[in-house]
Amino acid sequence: MTAESRLSTFVATDGDNVMIQDWPLEPGVPLRGVVIVVHGLGEHAGRYEHVARQLNDWGFAVRGYDQCGHGESGGPRGSLPTDTRLLDDLADIIDSTRLRMSKKTPLILLGHSMGGLVVGRFVSLGIRVVEGLIMSSPALDAGMSAFQKVLVSLLPKIAPNLRVGNGVKPQFISHDPAVVAAYRADPMVHDRISARLARFIADAGPQTLALAAHWKVPTLLMYAGDDRLLNPQGSRNFAAAAPKGVVTSVCFDPLYHEIFNELDAAPVFAELRRWLNARF
Repeated sequence: MTAESRLSTFVATDGDNVMIQDWPLEPGVPLRGVVIVVHGLGEHAGRYEHVARQLNDWGFAVRGYDQCGHGESGGPRGSLPTDTRLLDDLADIIDSTRLRMSKKTPLILLGHSMGGLVVGRFVSLGIRVVEGLIMSSPALDAGMSAFQKVLVSLLPKIAPNLRVGNGVKPQFISHDPAVVAAYRADPMVHDRISARLARFIADAGPQTLALAAHWKVPTLLMYAGDDRLLNPQGSRNFAAAAPKGVVTSVCFDPLYHEIFNELDAAPVFAELRRWLNARF
């Protein structure tokens, strides 16, 4: 038997609602840590139900939230009101989560894709103290063409709130047809991205990579070797530059972008469990 997940809202600094989903442990189950899940571009926290339940089975309570302009949170789809909004929201979520935790309980961030970039940039800037970091196929290199880079450098100055298609091709998120079909049918998945959000992604990747050599937070980096949505070279470059005793890097060569949603995700979960067991 598992505890039911709970939905609540958090009011961001600009008054927008942020939808939070908690997956608590059953009463009496020893708590090993709390994991905050940060989803990717165009999706929402609810897509991580199976990841949260697996973490519950291992003794970790899980909290996810829909980022600004995503899922059931406020803001136009794919928008970004300010350059730092995604980082500010994560700081607020961490602060509110810490208030409900024992000071001895470790807090771990788990971010996928754009969410992996958000948590990586957050940690690189030292905005809040966390005890562990997990990056899943992080958007450290968005794989933009020269033309796209020019657009991203110019558009935010002219029309920061202009929203266009985000370019995500659902057929390349996973080899599992059921995952792709569910993604296409999900009413809370969208394909929008604003000029300001595109610039955040384009800038934060190189900025995070530039600080990899100085990494201090224990980190598990897992990424897809056959990623068709992002350039996996960004993860390879991060792994090469980061201290080996701090960052554990694993490339899953045959997998597509959503490594937790692949036909054979067992090796991914096994690596995650191995890393968690070694540290928490």
